[in-house]
This record gives sequence, structure tokens and C-alpha cells, in this order.
Amino acid sequence: MNNWLPLNLKLQKLRAKLLNDPYYRLQSGEEIQMAAKLGIRIDANLATVDDWLRLPGLSIHQGRSLVELSRAGVKFYCIEDIAAALSMPVQRLAPLNPLLSFSYYDDESLDKPGFLVNPNTATVEKLVQIPFIDLLLAQAVVENRLAAGPYRNLIDFQQRLELPGDAIAQLMYYLQF
Repeated sequence: MNNWLPLNLKLQKLRAKLLNDPYYRLQSGEEIQMAAKLGIRIDANLATVDDWLRLPGLSIHQGRSLVELSRAGVKFYCIEDIAAALSMPVQRLAPLNPLLSFSYYDDESLDKPGFLVNPNTATVEKLVQIPFIDLLLAQAVVENRLAAGPYRNLIDFQQRLELPGDAIAQLMYYLQF
């Protein structure tokens, strides 16, 4: 990055990069600090592989491992938890800390708006707690997943279960793949 540029101009350039490319990978500690100033945050307990890949120094394998652990129920409370999960020294990850947030979501949070359920890991009991999913649909979700493998995304979910567009329009606020 051009170190001679004034900070405002650097912030504006980084903001433009982030707006134009949602998968932009931050390049340096300076960009991490600027991204934090721009309000960029990654919730360690809800992050996707793409979120993890935005951070310099993390591989796709490490991102996948963190997502799989999170989906399996592992809660990350601090940067030390991330370091332990990746078998890395915490000092190596410390520069990423300004972008990371560590929110805790308990199992009862499902009724709170904005809480997302992964249909690839949810049980029938968990799925029926989602508005617009009855027992029959919840069972179909699990049976289809067991028979045909995990759902790739919302479109795959809709097509495999043959759900109408208006049903997906309601469900998309409760599902995360």
C-alpha cells in the first residue's frame, strides 16, 4: 500500500475496495486497523469461510476448520480460543483482534430475531422452532439432507425441497448455510 497517502485517502481507498469486492482480502496490519475504523467486524461464532479468508495469514483450510468447529457447537470467547483451535501461537493472530468480535449465542436465542439455523446440522426439533417450518417440512429437510447430502445454499435448499418462492422469502431470514 502507498504509505505516503494521507490516512483519509487510504481509508477511502480501502472502503472503495471493500465495497467493490466483498471477498477482498486485507493485506496488512495497517489495512486491518483501517477496516476496524470503517466498522468492519467478524463475529467469530457466526463467521463463514469467506469471512475468515478476508483476514491475512489464514488459509482456506483454517477458515473451514473454524467454521466446522463453530457449527459443531464450539464457542469462541476470545482470540486465544481461535489460536488454540488452529494450533497457532496467539501472538500470530493478535493483529486480527480489532476485527473480531466474540458474541455468545445460547440455545434459547432461537426466538430472537436474526438468529440463524443451519439446516445442514439442525435436528427436526430445532427446525420446528423456526417460524413457517412445521413438523412435516422439518422431517423432509432432515431426510433430504441425509439422502442427498448437505444443502449448498438457499437455492439448492428450495429446489431440493420444491418450496415455493414465497416460502423461501419467509425462511431465508432464519437459515444460514
